[in-house]
Amino acid sequence: SDPNFADKIRHVRDLKTRMAIVWTHCKSKMVCEADEQRDEGDLEGDEPKKGHGGCGHLQPLIRKEGLKLFLQYKKPKDEDEDIKSVHQDKRLFTPTEVYTTLMKISDSDLHLLGLSDEYARPEWMILTVLPVPPPPVRPSIAVDGGTMRSEDDLTYKLGEIIKASTNVRKSEQEGSPAHIVTEYEQLLQFHVATYMDN
Repeated sequence: SDPNFADKIRHVRDLKTRMAIVWTHCKSKMVCEADEQRDEGDLEGDEPKKGHGGCGHLQPLIRKEGLKLFLQYKKPKDEDEDIKSVHQDKRLFTPTEVYTTLMKISDSDLHLLGLSDEYARPEWMILTVLPVPPPPVRPSIAVDGGTMRSEDDLTYKLGEIIKASTNVRKSEQEGSPAHIVTEYEQLLQFHVATYMDN
């Protein structure tokens, strides 16, 4: 409904270009713009101006530290800048929250963003299932001229992922404290990340 935004993307057919335009337009928006409030006396007046349907909520900056994402809220300028208030502005953005947030993006919004609802749903970027390559992709290696055989690095890494995943499941079933479950989850995330990157 924003004519400025609509004009920018109206004639852009290339999806990558459209994504870049949307990103440039939206990166400075720090508030989810709410509709304008109407007084009761205005009911007979003109047709109400179509709003954004937003909630008026302040939008955070998302910062990456290692493998973790943090939400950082900018403080209003009039607030006293003491150390305590700085720490309250930053909180962890958990993978579960990220996943549910991405799932809520509608197909029409994906089209505006330049993404395909058929081939590029954003929540698919988060691994919930890990495909395991078959043994021919990660064959065992001959060591010392063929007298001994050693497993491929990927096989060892997959073993570590399975162990870490079992630890997460076991700690959840046993009702372990939240900080212990989180530690196991982070270890699992680390192993999956190094499996990809290494």
